[in-house]
Amino acid sequence: MDKRILVVDDSRTMRDMLALTLTSFGYTVVKAEDGVDGLSIAKSDSFDLVISDINMPNMDGYEMIKCIRNEKQYQYTPILVLSTESNTTMKQKGKEAGATGWIVKPFSPEKLKTKLKMLISLK
Repeated sequence: MDKRILVVDDSRTMRDMLALTLTSFGYTVVKAEDGVDGLSIAKSDSFDLVISDINMPNMDGYEMIKCIRNEKQYQYTPILVLSTESNTTMKQKGKEAGATGWIVKPFSPEKLKTKLKMLISLK
């Protein structure tokens, strides 16, 4: 069975770039344009991993991660933050919200691949 990843980012370019990269690694990708959209899709479907930006309109990544963590099916699902933010305070806030890992944009496809393999194996 192939692994399904939900990608949540308000930048269409970033969503498309992530989808292209992830599908080349063999993952199935579903895209969402902000936290509200991401939460709605997560509740109506099932994913092996969620990748989210932090700074988004309507609902930021922190709030979406908290809401996803409140869903029983996502209690142990890895959630990777992919953001331009890199300071320790923001990373700590992400961890407190329920994020499993953090990668700073722009991302290296190989670094992303390595991180995904590690996170999905934890599930």
